[in-house]
Amino acid sequence: MRSVPNGVRASSLAAHWVKSSHSNAEGNCVEVASLGEGGIAVRNSRDPEGPALVYTPAEVAAFLAGAKGGEFDHLL
Repeated sequence: MRSVPNGVRASSLAAHWVKSSHSNAEGNCVEVASLGEGGIAVRNSRDPEGPALVYTPAEVAAFLAGAKGGEFDHLL
């Protein structure tokens, strides 16, 4: 399913990037974009020209379920 490789230059993707409303003024945030090929890309907002990580919808759903369930709270 992954036709866009991980590490692709984020600026080369024809994507609409979305930033969380919880982002702060220091730019400590990530942005996500839905790709036409079915993938979901993630990039560092401080480096919009840099690499993007590309995940399947199932991978993102698993991560979001874990985050909503508090599985990663120990990282903060």
